[in-house]
Amino acid sequence: MPQTELLQRAPLPANDSPAVRALPANIEAEAAFLGAVLIDNRVLEELPTPLRPQHFFEPVHQRVYERILTLLDRNAVVTPVTLKPYFEADEAFKELGGINYLARLTADGQGLLAPRELAEQIYDLALLRELVSVGRNLVEGALDTSESVAPLQQIEQAEAALFEVAEGAASATEAASFGTATKKALGMIEKAISSGGHVSGKTTGFASINDKCGGLHNSDLIILAGRPGMGKSSLATNIAFNCAERLLRDRRDGIADKESVGGGVALFSLEMSADQLATRILAEQAEISSEALRMGKLSRDEFQKLSFASQRLAELPLYIDDTPALTIAALRTRARRLKRKHDIGVIIVDYLQLLQGSGRANDNRVNEISEISRGLKTLAKELDVPVIALSQLSRAVESREDKRPILSDLRESGSIEQDADMVWFIFREDYYIAASEPKRPGPEDSQEIHDAHEAWARKMDPVFGLAELIIAKQRHGSTGKVRLKFEAKITRFSDLAHEERSYGYD
Repeated sequence: MPQTELLQRAPLPANDSPAVRALPANIEAEAAFLGAVLIDNRVLEELPTPLRPQHFFEPVHQRVYERILTLLDRNAVVTPVTLKPYFEADEAFKELGGINYLARLTADGQGLLAPRELAEQIYDLALLRELVSVGRNLVEGALDTSESVAPLQQIEQAEAALFEVAEGAASATEAASFGTATKKALGMIEKAISSGGHVSGKTTGFASINDKCGGLHNSDLIILAGRPGMGKSSLATNIAFNCAERLLRDRRDGIADKESVGGGVALFSLEMSADQLATRILAEQAEISSEALRMGKLSRDEFQKLSFASQRLAELPLYIDDTPALTIAALRTRARRLKRKHDIGVIIVDYLQLLQGSGRANDNRVNEISEISRGLKTLAKELDVPVIALSQLSRAVESREDKRPILSDLRESGSIEQDADMVWFIFREDYYIAASEPKRPGPEDSQEIHDAHEAWARKMDPVFGLAELIIAKQRHGSTGKVRLKFEAKITRFSDLAHEERSYGYD
């Protein structure tokens, strides 16, 4: 059928449009629930949903509930009498009957029969109202056909808004009171104290790194950079395993996920496949050479160790996405889904330069990297998780005598350095010394060749198997360096003995 005929047959909107439907709400349920809380304050201790003042539809009910929470935080008993002084001058409250309204809330006590169900209904209706708002904005945006419209960007924004609704974060875009922010900060401090005074976020699994950084903090973007061969992918994989394994261990010990310093990990590998990463982690945990594992050169005992390791890791909350050539928008979409389905606590991206921008900045790589780094920082804040992004370094490092990286060595460094909360460089001196090894002397070689190799060995011995994690930027604390042990055969980093660790730029 021709398009013009379809348009002619399309129904036109009627002149008399139907009455606008009211937003979903239940004022009576809100009143009954508030009455139950005022009769018995302990009702709030057993709520199945995180009810906040913004979930109430009636503004007066929002203010009453907010005042109830404030008084309970002060360990006060909340009744109509104790609430009275706060609402005597409230004009909107006077329209409902003034202070007598508080007494009417507790008159029949109907809310005490099912306070949990009332709370769930108030919460669900609030989400429906937010969903209506998202839908309205989505329709208005989709009907905008101007040239400046970017449909893919609208889709991403719609998915982000739907994610907030699904997570119950309808008020996430509103300003938080200082009291709310303080309460969250105290919770982090309490968590650090209970963990032994080292970890206020998610654990890296390395005591030396935790001591220096306090772990991985929510909403932080951490850049882990290094030249090829330094082991940045290995370190990221080690951290991913350590964090996920700690959560699994805490769950088995009966510790709630919120109390654990571990977390589920989403690892976006744009360079290695999922089976290659799994092979690497199995090799690390079974302490078998990954090369021998790939080639199948295993003894019976090694195969048994491998089997035990695979059984132990079967339930590990580590999720690997090896989709190649991801755009930053697609990565954020996939991360939201993993957060919603598995409540991941850490995101790792290997590596930043393999991500693609939206396409609008492809004519300028620096602008595209800026868009990607901003997108990763936005993702960290949106999901409230730490994001570790691996990054390449420029070849300028190789031209210096001291090959320890500095911030200006980051490729397209301006935006990456600016957006990052922490910048880590991994450096292994033994990698460079090994590359300069002279000819190994034989029985018939001259003394000069023997001396040259001995001099090389004296340089190699003190640094063999050692790595430095250089903390070049840290918003939460001081910069410096942490020394680690690196076992190249099984690509595993580990802590050194306490007396061997060193901080600061010596």
